[in-house]
Amino acid sequence: MRFVSATSPGHGRPNEDFVGDVPGAAVLLDGAGIRGSEAICRHGVAWYSHRLGATLLARLGRDGETSLVAALADSIDEVAGRHRHTCDIANPSSPQSTVSIVRLTGDRADVLVLGDVYVVLDMVDALPQVVTDTREVSVRRECTAALHGVPAGTREYEQRKQSVIDALRARRNQPGGYWIAKDDPRAAMEAVTGSVPIEQLRGAALLSNGAGRIVDPYQLCEWPTVLQVIRAHGPHEILRRIREAEAVGAGSREGVGEPDDATIAYCDLVGRVSIRA
Repeated sequence: MRFVSATSPGHGRPNEDFVGDVPGAAVLLDGAGIRGSEAICRHGVAWYSHRLGATLLARLGRDGETSLVAALADSIDEVAGRHRHTCDIANPSSPQSTVSIVRLTGDRADVLVLGDVYVVLDMVDALPQVVTDTREVSVRRECTAALHGVPAGTREYEQRKQSVIDALRARRNQPGGYWIAKDDPRAAMEAVTGSVPIEQLRGAALLSNGAGRIVDPYQLCEWPTVLQVIRAHGPHEILRRIREAEAVGAGSREGVGEPDDATIAYCDLVGRVSIRA
């Protein structure tokens, strides 16, 4: 497996995405930057996502037989133990991260996704298979319905906005809500998982939420084109197009706010992807 990646920080804070690989496996994590988390955890979101990513890679590198769910659960538990006694890790806004993993095992590729990151399987003779976790999007849509029709900036809007935030926090890592890597290793059991025969793959792309914006909501291209561009020009070209679109107002037009950290990794199984980055 040949591995190439690119990342682009989206704001003034340290890049909260993490990407890396070991022989036969790759991971990409998208840290959740929640305002005010610095007062809850002195380490910060970037520290959490980078520590969790490195811990997960180390486990995958040591043991290619443990299930991806078990590897993630053990890694969450280990990182939680590193700051359990110094930080309020049980607080709903303490550092957290989405997770994506691709691992080659024998004649198959195993995939895990927790949260709104993407693994896009680049199939040899079929359209791409997109693996993501839509539960947070669904929960957010339900909770923010209370804001529809209320003018932004009004007192009523601000009051409802706080209620929406509280409702979202209450459904994080709860049955009927959505799941993310944080302090509870049981969240790993809620991950979306699957496998595909390696012979059916030419590769796999892992994208953070900020990179996935090129398809949704910016609609600059569809997933087959994303993979074609990565193979021809490398993942940095997708990031360049995202930033170019945001520079002319794509983010505000689509209502997604400030530019986000954007990271892409491509696991090349046939040796045809560009290595320029």
